[in-house]
Amino acid sequence: NRRIPRNADPATIPQTMKSIFAAGAIVAVLIVLSGTLYTVGEQEQVIITRFGQPVGLPVTEAGLHFKAPFIEDVNRFEKRIVQWDGPSSEMTSKDKLFIMVDSFARWRITDALAYFQKLRDERTAQSRLDTIFGSEVRNIVAKHDLIEVVRTNKTRKPTPDDSAVAGKVGELPPILFGREVLEQEVFRAAKKALAEQKLGIELLDLRFKRINYKSNVLEKIYLRMTSERDQ
Repeated sequence: NRRIPRNADPATIPQTMKSIFAAGAIVAVLIVLSGTLYTVGEQEQVIITRFGQPVGLPVTEAGLHFKAPFIEDVNRFEKRIVQWDGPSSEMTSKDKLFIMVDSFARWRITDALAYFQKLRDERTAQSRLDTIFGSEVRNIVAKHDLIEVVRTNKTRKPTPDDSAVAGKVGELPPILFGREVLEQEVFRAAKKALAEQKLGIELLDLRFKRINYKSNVLEKIYLRMTSERDQ
């Protein structure tokens, strides 16, 4: 956009034009280089796509890398552990009690190419995990009584209370499994489901975060507890 003055010396015009062309060439080279070079961080992995289709293997080595300018794009994915915090879901235990269950999990991408082809991004992945993990939690809870979900394990002993009256006060009813065993059942089932769907995801841990009755059921339970205390 540089203009040559009308009264400029004719001898300086060729030199001016050369400067303009040189500046334009430098800008063009910088544009090409900016589209050719990209960096990969220690905490990420990259899939290169050409017109939306993956090209080659995932790039997992940190540092400076090259790609074809303009026609290839960089898609970045986490290499670190990612958390899944499931929504609170209503489900029924084996003894027909309606409860609300919150669960959480930790996972990571082990095959970025399969992950990209099946899910594309983390938002879609989290939505798919909601379905898979939520279904497995519901299946396991439905196979056991509520006390099995609530109690940590079958070896737990109550803390003695000197003020307790004689009888069975303070004794815990017997259970067969306990929440820790049920969590492992859910973990194994969810991990198997992920492997079958080949999503490129490895499940590292899955646990119950919160278990409670529905609000209307909880109110009735509090009323019953109050009645028992009054008696």
